[in-house]
Formats: sequence, C-alpha cells, structure tokens
Amino acid sequence: MRFTRVAAVATAAIVASALTAAPAAAHGKKPLKTKSLAAVLTADKSGFDRNGHDFDILTAAVQAVLKAKPSSPVGVLADGKTALTAFIPNDLAFRRLVADIQHTKRLPGEKKAFTAVAGLGIDTVESVLLYHVVPGATITKKAALKSDNAKLATAAGSKIKVNVYGPRWHKRISVIDADRSDRNPRINRFDINKGNRQIAHGIDRVLRPINLP
Repeated sequence: MRFTRVAAVATAAIVASALTAAPAAAHGKKPLKTKSLAAVLTADKSGFDRNGHDFDILTAAVQAVLKAKPSSPVGVLADGKTALTAFIPNDLAFRRLVADIQHTKRLPGEKKAFTAVAGLGIDTVESVLLYHVVPGATITKKAALKSDNAKLATAAGSKIKVNVYGPRWHKRISVIDADRSDRNPRINRFDINKGNRQIAHGIDRVLRPINLP
C-alpha cells in the first residue's frame, strides 16, 4: 500500500480565504497564544493503554517521523507560532485503520496498531500525518459549523472537505477524504488547545489520502 507522497512544506498551503484566520487584534480580541499541539500531545505520559479516546498512537507516530526525519514538515506541530488546524485521530481510529488494512474485524491493541502503522514506512506515515494538517488557519468549532462544503488545503498538498449535517439544534461535522469506499471520519472532540494559534479537533477515523480496497 502506498499513500500520496508529501508535496509541500507545511507552511506553504493556504486555506480558502473565508477560513483564513484574521489577526485577533483587528476584532478587538486577545491575541492567540502560542502553545503548540505537540506540547498538548506529549503532555499525556500514559503511553499505549486501553483508552481508545486519547492520542497515544498519533503521538508515537509524530515522534517516529521526527526521529527519522528531524527536518520533516510534521515538525510544524511543535511550532506554536504557526497557525494551523489539525484533525487528530484517536487511538480507536488507528486500530480501525489497521483492521481495515489487514482485512480483519478484530481490532489490534494500541502497541500492535502502532507497529503496523510504522511498518508502512516513515514516508507513508509522514504523508498521512500531513494529510490531517490544515496550515494557515485556526478553525474553531464555531467557524467549522459555518463551513459546510468548504475545501481545505492540507500540508500534504491535497484537499479534504467539510460536511456539516444534522438538525440545526444538533449539528455534526464529518470530514470527507479521498477514500470513497469507507465511512468518513466524524469530529467527536472539538477545540483542543483552544485559545492558541494551533488548534485540533479529534476524529473517530483516520483520514485516507487514497482509496483503499
């Protein structure tokens, strides 16, 4: 299996102007802080466990890429001065991905899931991680709910699409990727690291930059 190779550095992609973050001072608001998403992810010291709703596998994947490729664009996640929005898959999302790749209904444990993901190769892992990063904009839940059908340019050089659905009193958001044969990831946790230039939304499946069989 081969994923699309990263084609642009993380800070080069530009989101559609409607979603590009305007300077906070222009709206009379406090400037956004500069705590990085890497700092948020690495604050959890639990390691691989049985909590499918945290981000142990994602954190390990980011660290593996940066260890092998210190100058990787994935390093933008540690630069809190650079605005971006990341859609971060929880551990259960990665376990589901591995089960799909291995064509089994049994979900592996977190350690085995990470080993399987890492086994795809560092370049592949890097490409997949960058497919989850939208540089140049701090997109909060409030902004996302007003962005149905918006196409977001990712740091991998390709786009993902926002899908807002449901009744107006209980709107939900899914993110449409390049895989047409599987369910699209849904946002199940909003505004991680809110108040900072780098913000994240948790998703229940891994975004796929190609169509998997």
